[in-house]
Amino acid sequence: MMKKILVIPGSNRSGSHNVKLAAAAAKEFALLGADVTRISLLDYPLPLYDEDLKSNDGIPKNASKIASLIDLHDGVFIASPEYNASVSPLLKNMIDWVSVIREIDGRAFAPWKEATLALGAASPGNLGGVRGLNHLRSIMVSIGSLVISEQVLVPKAGIAFGEDGSISSERTAKSLSNTCRSLFRASA
Repeated sequence: MMKKILVIPGSNRSGSHNVKLAAAAAKEFALLGADVTRISLLDYPLPLYDEDLKSNDGIPKNASKIASLIDLHDGVFIASPEYNASVSPLLKNMIDWVSVIREIDGRAFAPWKEATLALGAASPGNLGGVRGLNHLRSIMVSIGSLVISEQVLVPKAGIAFGEDGSISSERTAKSLSNTCRSLFRASA
């Protein structure tokens, strides 16, 4: 059976380095023989998480759609930008909404608790987004996700991608390949 991998960039900015990283990861997964779905959070707009909004209006349909996508895939790769040494508001908001889902299609379900994840970050700085990934890893582990140990960091992201979208640095490209291969193997 073909493994299904969901790729989520945590940015919606035009020209985003992490959208480029997500595209490069999607190519790696396809080379491994995975059925890859890459989404944009622009296609799933969500209000800011608010417990009163949840109590009054329920879970937004787009949060349920993302949860369903997570459920349909064997593994999830998140390309996360680093904002002030942490996670982007866009990504964190989506994670928060999906984390409060307790039922899908009439069955008990906690999307993140059943997810196997790999993380990556691309940043214009020298650290490649590692501080943000440390926070993201902590968040995802605390809500029950299995986050593989391998991760990919793309430093100096402004010059890290070739015109074809591939990663220019052999070392960083190998890190991406290893991370994707590890998620592919770890996925149910």
